[in-house]
Amino acid sequence: MAFNLKRFETEAEWLEARKNYIGGSDSSCIIGLNPWKSNVELWREKTGRKAPDDLHGNAAVEFGKAAEEHLRELFALDYRERGIRVDYAPFNFWTNTAYPWAHASLDGWLFEFGTGKKGIFEAKTATINSTAQAEKWRNGIPQNYLCQLLHYFAVTGADFAILTAYLRYSFEGEEIDVIVRRYRLEREQVQEQIDYLMKKEREFWEHVKNDTEPPLFLNI
Repeated sequence: MAFNLKRFETEAEWLEARKNYIGGSDSSCIIGLNPWKSNVELWREKTGRKAPDDLHGNAAVEFGKAAEEHLRELFALDYRERGIRVDYAPFNFWTNTAYPWAHASLDGWLFEFGTGKKGIFEAKTATINSTAQAEKWRNGIPQNYLCQLLHYFAVTGADFAILTAYLRYSFEGEEIDVIVRRYRLEREQVQEQIDYLMKKEREFWEHVKNDTEPPLFLNI
């Protein structure tokens, strides 16, 4: 298995390259765990039948993009004394030969000096305005974001991942609290899930290559 890291000069080049691969945010669609998009909708995008959703101007998306660099810097400050370094380059594009259909664009990559382990840094923001939303984060990483990390484990060969979540609690439109939570995953904890996800991604990509619509995946 050979890993490759490419860095594009512009966002336009990076976005164009993503069209021909399955990315981390696509992975949950493939196994029916994305609340906004099905595997069939994703197939239509990857085969050119449908344009990807235009999220420019979406307030939540724009907030998350603006917050990312600050969450990464805060993480670096917090974890410096714990022996973890975070590196980052914009428009990064990871691939490997084992999964030629897959790519990963990371919010950062980590190195743990004490163990020599290599890791994934992921930043998320969310507005919490219901008990159900709060429970998703209280009980662990929401499933669609967990899929993203599993995908990144497969593509990068990382040993661990740390997700930083900046959670804004809101009631009737008024912010009442902000909590930063961090979740660490070790690869050995989730290897079976990684293998299952990549098996399903391989099957999905065959449908893309053969231009055959996949059956709707319902995770029930």
